[in-house]
Amino acid sequence: MPRIASAKKNMRKARAATVRNRAQRAALRTALKKAKTASATPAEKKSAVQLVDRAARKGLVHKNAAARHKSQIAKSR
Repeated sequence: MPRIASAKKNMRKARAATVRNRAQRAALRTALKKAKTASATPAEKKSAVQLVDRAARKGLVHKNAAARHKSQIAKSR
């Protein structure tokens, strides 16, 4: 356990970020799975692309990984 106040604060921030990132990553994965199915609606695909773009912008996924996901969504029928 850290003794220094700034280290304690960084620990709290890291814990909060981990929880937030885990939830966003789970939502992203769910949206990608739905969008890549054959029965995906255009609205589902659009929302998945928006989530991918946001995740790349926020640093949750790498920009090349985001581009690859978007390509796979566009390719799926």
